Amino acid sequence: MEETFANPDFGKDSPMSETHASQKAAGDLRAAASDKAKQITQDAGAKAQQLKQTAVDKAQQFREYAGSKANEIKETAGVKAQQFKEAAGEQLQHSRVKAREVHADAEEYVRQHPTKSVLTALGAGIVIGLILRR
Repeated sequence: MEETFANPDFGKDSPMSETHASQKAAGDLRAAASDKAKQITQDAGAKAQQLKQTAVDKAQQFREYAGSKANEIKETAGVKAQQFKEAAGEQLQHSRVKAREVHADAEEYVRQHPTKSVLTALGAGIVIGLILRR
């Protein structure tokens, strides 16, 4: 039995030393996994922050683009509205001039042909009255 205690390799293969080595290896593996998980978490956080900033930048660019387009449309609509207003004003003025000319021509015709005008008005009144009576 003395040989057993004198042998330096005696405790190396014992179940107790294997358990201790397994626990140490498991602890080292846990530490390495924890470090790797922390690194992955940090990388994911950095990527998420980068994506968030990119999204914020894109949203700001979209707001600016939409605002500039809205201003362009507003300006274009204002120009078109002014053009329509001017065209309508010209047409109104033209219609007033035409109405005055027709009125003046009708007055002139009645002055030149009073009997004919009265008889025509009387005939038109009778026809309209007969139509309305039915």
